[in-house]
Amino acid sequence: MFGKLSLLFEEFLIFIALLLLMLFFGLMTENFFTLGTLRTISTQLPALTVVTIGMTLVLISGGIDLSVGSIVALSSGVIGIAFTVFELPLPVAAILGILAGGCAGLINGFLGSYLRLPVFIVTLGMLEAGRGMAYLVTDSQTVYIGASIQALSLPISGIGVSASFLISLGLVVLAQYVLTRTVYGRYLIAIGTNEQAAKISGIRTEPYLMWVLVMSGLLAGLGGLMNAAYLGASDPNAATGLELSAIAAAVIGGTSLMGGRGSIVGAFIGVLIISVLQNGLAQMGVSEPVKRLITGLVIILAVLIDRWRGRQV
Repeated sequence: MFGKLSLLFEEFLIFIALLLLMLFFGLMTENFFTLGTLRTISTQLPALTVVTIGMTLVLISGGIDLSVGSIVALSSGVIGIAFTVFELPLPVAAILGILAGGCAGLINGFLGSYLRLPVFIVTLGMLEAGRGMAYLVTDSQTVYIGASIQALSLPISGIGVSASFLISLGLVVLAQYVLTRTVYGRYLIAIGTNEQAAKISGIRTEPYLMWVLVMSGLLAGLGGLMNAAYLGASDPNAATGLELSAIAAAVIGGTSLMGGRGSIVGAFIGVLIISVLQNGLAQMGVSEPVKRLITGLVIILAVLIDRWRGRQV
């Protein structure tokens, strides 16, 4: 009970930090509190949100997935080629792209759980292999898909937000329910807290560790679809460094890098903080190198907060 209260209190503090950040940019810029900024943020959020959901679950289980950015690019490339070259219907191309992400996650999961290779090294290898596959699939060229896929990222009339945003928000609710209200979620937390103790208590950890990485791959595949919808194209260079933003969002949201603790809702607030930070800095006219410097400092701050949090437990 006290653990739940602690997480809720942290989520409240993170939400307050988000409001203060928004207030800061609202005072420092003229157009931050406008409908245009809201729409910009809502169209940029979906891909990072779904990838962060998968990353949060993996971190809670005691692992890490460094390959998600490359899987986003690979999935996007598969969708673009399937639709433009093989002329498959867009829904079929989308499914193939998401399944490509799931296959990459399956390789990560099998090697990391059943063969007991370090997940850090396995996913680091997939980061390179996935990016290479993205270049091979697209022949290192941007594949233009067009308006047929962009409809997914355009605001729906009468609602003001895109279908991608609604899907990502629904997945946040679903993943939070799975984590907090199902046996699967409780087992992930138990495994992340102490895998050996989980084994002694009768939990077969290998399937859970494998399928959480498969889930991360599928969500990264969905992120590839959302990224292609946002760009209207498949870019093999897309989502470079996205894994760092996902890790930062998860840790800012209360997820421990050591496993066993985390919140999907908190991670989503972390995504909002990163998106608000990037858009606010852009409106202030901050150059791209400085933006990357500040984002990097936020990631370091997130790690420091996680270490401090661990010492309080």
